[in-house]
Amino acid sequence: MASQLIREWSGIQQFPLATQTKLLELLAKLKHENVTTLTILVMGKGGVGKSSTVNSIIGERAVAVSAFQSEGLRPVMVSRSRAGFTLNIIDTPGLVEGGYVNDQALEIIKRFLLNKTIDILLYVDRLDAYRVDNLDRQVVKAITDSFGKGIWHRALVVLTHAQLSPPDCLNYEDFFSKRSEALLKVVRLGARIRRQDFQGAAIPVVLVENSGRCNKNENDEKILPNGTAWIPNLIETITNVISNGSKAIVVDKKLIEGPNPNNRGKILIPFILAFQYFFVVKRIQRAIKDDIAKEDKPLWELRDRGLANREF
Repeated sequence: MASQLIREWSGIQQFPLATQTKLLELLAKLKHENVTTLTILVMGKGGVGKSSTVNSIIGERAVAVSAFQSEGLRPVMVSRSRAGFTLNIIDTPGLVEGGYVNDQALEIIKRFLLNKTIDILLYVDRLDAYRVDNLDRQVVKAITDSFGKGIWHRALVVLTHAQLSPPDCLNYEDFFSKRSEALLKVVRLGARIRRQDFQGAAIPVVLVENSGRCNKNENDEKILPNGTAWIPNLIETITNVISNGSKAIVVDKKLIEGPNPNNRGKILIPFILAFQYFFVVKRIQRAIKDDIAKEDKPLWELRDRGLANREF
């Protein structure tokens, strides 16, 4: 990442004072845990609010967002520093094209991430998307196949468009709970992970509202319908995930290309050779010796051994 242009994180000053204070506290907590660089990977389908979420976290329009413009074909990394702390956020193109997982986009993302360390995955979807289907599962599977199951130990599910009125007379918390559980079930199925794999700590789900119509509290902070100031809550959840003891994901060539098929089964070669020697070669050798022992000896050999009658 040395070649990446790192600018001063001036956008943090655009937040209300209460938000600034909370963010600086969280950054100080990370530094206290010897975390001075945080790299966040943002992934999901197109049009779910990935780029807008990146801009909201940075506090400035760092990546282009347009309702009438298709997403870029390449990932974009935004880097900002503040008081010895560096924040990198990687915005990525949508993983779905024409109703299928876009393998080309995924390959571009993997190549872009080569030799980078991913501390956090933000898997972004919309709160107001009322259904999950097999495509969601395929997207999760594609991420898992690319980066391994371990990335979900460093993941948050982020649901955008959180400023809504739930349908069917549900209250807000019930709707959020049902939507979260449905999506987390898809993540578990797509990633082939079990509940117990997380040792009681499920993947956190965080609500986000990037639009200008987001309500505010008395401190001028953007809040959700339940009154939560969502930007500090998102950063705090990220901080908690980093502290859960799991390992960051190092994207190296082996991870991207997968195991070398030529090396497959090499560990078994010594065992196969040993089996062949003791159960095949040794048996053949014994059979040959037995045949030799039973074979009629020629007269000259018997004479040499003094076992033949001398007839002249």
